[in-house]
Amino acid sequence: MATAKVACITSITQVPHTCPAITQHELAHLLEMRRQRDALDKQIQNAEASARAALESGAEVEAGVFHARLKITERRSVQWKAIVERELGEDYARRVLSATHPDTFTTLVVGA
Repeated sequence: MATAKVACITSITQVPHTCPAITQHELAHLLEMRRQRDALDKQIQNAEASARAALESGAEVEAGVFHARLKITERRSVQWKAIVERELGEDYARRVLSATHPDTFTTLVVGA
C-alpha cells in the first residue's frame, strides 16, 4: 500500500510539515461504521414501528424498569387569529378556531 506525503503549512513563515496520511484502512473502517449505523437505524425504526403499533392496538407494557407510551400532541395553526379578531371580531375568530381541526402528532416515548 502506497502512502502519500502532504505538505502542511504550520506557521506564518510557511515551513512545510508532513502530515500523516489517511490510510485506506481508516477510510474503509469509516465506511463500514456508516454502513453499520444505517443498518442500526433501520432496525431501530422497525422496532419503534412495532412497539407503536402494539401500543396503538391496546397492548400492555410488561411491569419493570422500562416504560413505553404514546405521546399525542395537537397543534392548530392560528397565526391569522389576530388579524381576524381585528377585522371580523373576537366572536368570529373563536368560532373559526373551534371549527378548526388540529394537526395531531403521535410520538413513541420509551424510558426508564
